[in-house]
Amino acid sequence: MRILVTGASGLLGREVARLLVRQGHAVTTFQRRPTGVEGAADLLGSVTDDDAVRRAVAGAEGVIHLAAKVSFTGRAADFEEVNVEGTRRLLRAAREAGVRDLVFVSSPSVANSGAAIAGLGAEPADPARAHGHYSRTKAEAELLALAADSPEFRVAAVRPHIVWGPGDTQLVERVLDRAGRGRLPLLDAGAALIDTTYVDNAASAIVAALHRMEHIHGRALVVSNGEPRPVGELLAGICAAGGVPAPSWTVPGWLARAAGSVLEKVWTRAGRAEEPPMTRFLAEQLSTAHWFDQRETRELLNWTPAVSLDEGLVRLAEYYQRPLRGLGWQTGQV
Repeated sequence: MRILVTGASGLLGREVARLLVRQGHAVTTFQRRPTGVEGAADLLGSVTDDDAVRRAVAGAEGVIHLAAKVSFTGRAADFEEVNVEGTRRLLRAAREAGVRDLVFVSSPSVANSGAAIAGLGAEPADPARAHGHYSRTKAEAELLALAADSPEFRVAAVRPHIVWGPGDTQLVERVLDRAGRGRLPLLDAGAALIDTTYVDNAASAIVAALHRMEHIHGRALVVSNGEPRPVGELLAGICAAGGVPAPSWTVPGWLARAAGSVLEKVWTRAGRAEEPPMTRFLAEQLSTAHWFDQRETRELLNWTPAVSLDEGLVRLAEYYQRPLRGLGWQTGQV
């Protein structure tokens, strides 16, 4: 197939493009900076540019849309322009260009009001209840995408949950940086049970969705490794792989959520570019359970994760050239 991948300069988009190239597809990537993906044709541009979007979709049979503004803080208008209006532009241009299938890469946060999630499936996206500009605009964009689904233009949404792996700057590098400076607390002693997704698994699920569109179009599916662990255990594993001390001090979750809300407002009003040490969304992610039932996802995609959480941590340690002796990171004996 001739496939367009938007946002392929990020960790997940790059891996999706690489996997498609390995499968023998003709891949074009569309983003603001080069991807370095061998075998793919880089097209530089932004989803905020109508002409660039039309050029990107020309000739494509399938589209995987990952381009998004991802941050805990920032101006609401910036998230709207990229996440909502950018998706609207892409959907319109794809339909006009005769694209057959489009996979919208979303987030479980589009259906999360901050409450604990234990074993649910993909609940409907709800912008009114989603917390933060990112989650709200991704929810709006997902609703736009699924509303465009038709027999002639098949659209599905895939929501990978907390994607990480070697080279990850969204989770791994933030954890290592803050833990290394002693600025990463455990909220409620790190007891919240959460699931995550190793990047190779997220990429293979997204590509599987494109190939299984006949079975899933018009739907949203949550993707994860299906291996819930206490958040403190996961953070300890990442820290062990990166060679920094695991967080050992604890803060009540309610206090972190309140502090995060205040810090977000202070940072926004001050116009500071860097993210605050805590946000409400981050506090919710670190202090509430969120794991999902993966049975329907695996059946519909005819897919299972190839890389376990433990194997992913070993690969992460190899990336940082720090051997993990078995699974000793779980008890701190690394």
